[in-house]
Amino acid sequence: MTRKRNRGAIRWLLLAIVILTFSAASFSQIAVGISVRIGPPPLPVYAQPICPGPGYFWTPGYWAWNDDEGYYWVPGTWVVAPVGLLWTPGYWGWGGGFYAWHAGYWGPHVGFYGGINYGFGYTGAGFFGGEWRGREFFYNRSVTNVSVTNVTRVYNRTVVVNNTRTVSYNGGAGGVEARPTHQEEMAAHEQHVAPLAAQSQHERVASQNRQNFASQNHGRPAIAATARAGDFSSRSAVPARAAGGDYHAPAMSPREARVSSTRGGATAGNGARSNEGFRPFTPPAKNGGSAGHSTGGNAGRSSETHPQNGSNMSHSTPQPTESAPRQNASRPSAPRPNAPRPSAPRNQSAPKDEHRKGR
Repeated sequence: MTRKRNRGAIRWLLLAIVILTFSAASFSQIAVGISVRIGPPPLPVYAQPICPGPGYFWTPGYWAWNDDEGYYWVPGTWVVAPVGLLWTPGYWGWGGGFYAWHAGYWGPHVGFYGGINYGFGYTGAGFFGGEWRGREFFYNRSVTNVSVTNVTRVYNRTVVVNNTRTVSYNGGAGGVEARPTHQEEMAAHEQHVAPLAAQSQHERVASQNRQNFASQNHGRPAIAATARAGDFSSRSAVPARAAGGDYHAPAMSPREARVSSTRGGATAGNGARSNEGFRPFTPPAKNGGSAGHSTGGNAGRSSETHPQNGSNMSHSTPQPTESAPRQNASRPSAPRPNAPRPSAPRNQSAPKDEHRKGR
């Protein structure tokens, strides 16, 4: 009897240790963020690769940070989406004297992503590149590069582009002045799923190519987008058509620019991302409606901003000074991004024009 009690006590003790260890690891993971004193360059202008096939979801490119080399471009790419979920892109936001990275996530609705016009359905508010209908994803050919030969579930819906700037951060001098809408605030409290393993690997591979660093490409990466995550081969890669604006080298080194901020006792490190708010998500049943909505599940705008040309720049001071237009849709004078969106409200009907949206 005594042995049984001892065994039971040992089991509970081991279980408690496992739970505490897991909790500590989880906390350290969600408590870390990236903060720097210089803002990211403007979003480059590029074309969107054609969708590989049904079920793929577009995730826009963005500037990530490395403590040794500074900002580097993570190409936009197509990934197989979790059924019923939509991608909310990450974004850089100014506050407290520095730029902080807010990590992207998967969820039933698209939340706030800083008002950044990433193009290809991401106008700065909401998502208009497609929608879930049950367990099937339908693509809006007005703003995404989809061939009806490979993908048959498509539709055409006009998207009005209001924001044509290529600014890549929210707040501060020259940044996008946008605040979360009520719908976006609600989306922030929904169940979230962290970036997929394919997305994390895609970013790691991007960080290993010096050509992706802004210090080398001056805001015009040789690989701006790829057809599939992790595939940086010539058959998949798409170069930037132009930089989103003039590039200005920072006056301080990456190490000097890095803010050694701590949250929850954890010190931010290279490539650290904040995963706060991630909670398990249960995919919809086959017969039931999926978590996504027909509008791409987000906040609500019926107008899409296309990436366009801009003149944003990397700053050497804590506050951004970017003011160039965005790559979203149509760009006034510079080559346009992948998305076919005009800088001014206009109807888009050709799927490939939308690729110009630009980053």
